[in-house]
Amino acid sequence: MRFLLIEDSAIVVKIIRHLIKPMADIQCDVAMSLAEAKQLLIKNQIDNPYLAAVVDLTLPDAPQGEAVDLCLSLKLPSLVLTGRMDEEIRSQMQQKPIVDYIIKESRYSYETAINILQRLDKNQNLEAMVVNPDEASRSVTKTQLERQLLTVSEAANGAQALKLLSDRPNISLVTIEHSLPDMTGPELARLIRRDDNNNRLLLIGISERENETASAQFIKNGANDHLPKPYSNEIFNSRIFLNIGTLERIQSIKHQAHTDFLTGIPNRRHFYEQGGQILEQAKESDLPLCLALINIDHFRQINDGHGHEVGDAVLVEFANTIAKAFSRFNFYRTAGEEFCLILNGLTLDKAYRLLEDFRSVIEDQIINLPHTSISITISAGLVQNNDYGLDQILRDVDQQLYVAKRNGRNQISCDQF
Repeated sequence: MRFLLIEDSAIVVKIIRHLIKPMADIQCDVAMSLAEAKQLLIKNQIDNPYLAAVVDLTLPDAPQGEAVDLCLSLKLPSLVLTGRMDEEIRSQMQQKPIVDYIIKESRYSYETAINILQRLDKNQNLEAMVVNPDEASRSVTKTQLERQLLTVSEAANGAQALKLLSDRPNISLVTIEHSLPDMTGPELARLIRRDDNNNRLLLIGISERENETASAQFIKNGANDHLPKPYSNEIFNSRIFLNIGTLERIQSIKHQAHTDFLTGIPNRRHFYEQGGQILEQAKESDLPLCLALINIDHFRQINDGHGHEVGDAVLVEFANTIAKAFSRFNFYRTAGEEFCLILNGLTLDKAYRLLEDFRSVIEDQIINLPHTSISITISAGLVQNNDYGLDQILRDVDQQLYVAKRNGRNQISCDQF
């Protein structure tokens, strides 16, 4: 991420450069005057454009905010720095299509500016949707979101919104007007949230300020926030930034809770939360589903003979191999050297052949580590059973794994083979 800093204070430049120094993914060009800014923008805006500009409102050769206007004329997202703030300046900033403005008060002010830049950079990978029957109002909200570098779709009613969400699964933010032609905004929020099992969507309701019950209606039906109209660009931008940041932190916590720390693949907790849902879907669709439990043979001998560091490296390499071989299925590390596969859509014979091919590959594979090379084999239990719950299937597949180990390991065991 690369941005342009237009600032005539050497101290401010020094502070910002110091703050971004540890951030290898952020680069900053500095212009200390409007003239220098023009030169840099002409030089870079076509072949190597800036993500955004952080602009001092008053410069010696641009005392009336001309540098801000220059950046905005080039459609460059602009974050304004100002040393003073009164109602006149605030009103002036509200009328400009800037990302935000920040008062130069302390180190925290510049940290905030950098946080906003990082948010803009992330927003390039996010999609949003505006649901509003009024075309003009919808266009205004769309422009506000695009100013934050989000990719934005539009819907004029609830049915269109639901269709767009189905067609564009990467949408993560939805603003919903309260009054829609085919349903109310809160009703749409409820329908969206009903199908949003992981709460990955950020829903923001919008209504007229006179509607005193709208906020409660939206929140009770699954919205994350509510904005009463009219609202300023400043309020809108702040709430969008805050809500997206909060959603990402929640998703990060969930990811950590569902991810095995060592191998980076889904863990036992995720298996129990996801496995039952997949099983029920298979039952409802009348599709076959197989469950496999895989164990690395004699793994304790690797730890005892080579040390836990080598053992961990083997687990990581094996997890990577599973992830590549079974990328279209669900896989998990469920215990120390134990891994689980949900092979939905496969009958028992097809699942057996797939696992047997995988076992053969593992048997022939040499894991090259920095100071040694390791060969491993695996044992696996396999069952197909859509009639029972997850706990019963786990007991059955664990019994099959026990049979594979008892019969000499390096083999697949299931009822039919």
